[in-house]
Amino acid sequence: MVNRRAVVTGASTGIGEATVRALRAQGWDVVGVARREQRLAALAAETGASAIACDLTDSDAVDALVRELERTGPVHALVQVAGGARGTDSVEGGSVSDWQWMFDANVLSTQRLVAGILPLLRKAAAADGHADTVFVTSTAAQTPYPGGAGYNAAKAAETMLVKVLRQELNGEPIRVVEVAPGMVHTEEFTLNRLGGDSVAAEAVYAGVEEPLLAEDVADVIAYALNAPRRVNLDLITMRPVAQSAQHLLARGPLHVRTDVD
Repeated sequence: MVNRRAVVTGASTGIGEATVRALRAQGWDVVGVARREQRLAALAAETGASAIACDLTDSDAVDALVRELERTGPVHALVQVAGGARGTDSVEGGSVSDWQWMFDANVLSTQRLVAGILPLLRKAAAADGHADTVFVTSTAAQTPYPGGAGYNAAKAAETMLVKVLRQELNGEPIRVVEVAPGMVHTEEFTLNRLGGDSVAAEAVYAGVEEPLLAEDVADVIAYALNAPRRVNLDLITMRPVAQSAQHLLARGPLHVRTDVD
């Protein structure tokens, strides 16, 4: 059995960090990728993962990342978690710079990674039977909501990239998996989206019984990677029980209804 090696982006926080931990606990070799070198180094020291600091919005940095990955060993899986949201503006009042950043961080960075790492995945698949790609998108790619247009558009573009990639790789032993989480309570996603306003960020989750955690998404990613290679989980949409749809969120304790016949 070949020890499989995964590249996990966004590894300095949230879902990416949790995915590094989950895969390492299951025996994977893992390369954590993110911009913040110190946080990566601490995670590597704790988990035994490798770490490469890289700004995925920088083409030269991604090229250097790919060269280092090729130098240091095979790549059996790419887990693209990095991305993010900025602002909750209307379409009319939207910040062009925020929208440009979201498109670059969520769509163009994903294209850069695929273009650079796919040749490495093909080498691993040829040698060891198969390879994997996993992309963490969002339910924002599926359902629009007021104040979400920039993020809706970026994530919808990313999910279309993933769907096209799956078709383009038809006939090759490379799985393409999309995981689309709803509300996930992480330390930074909403805080960054709201410009560092911690009070406003916590209000988003106020009263919601058990929003998803980063570890929940990481467990699903690990399951998809460890599933028999004949199984491709095209799209996994996951939400907390309290969130029945993008716009339908229960605040307060969940309880069994007694007013039904």
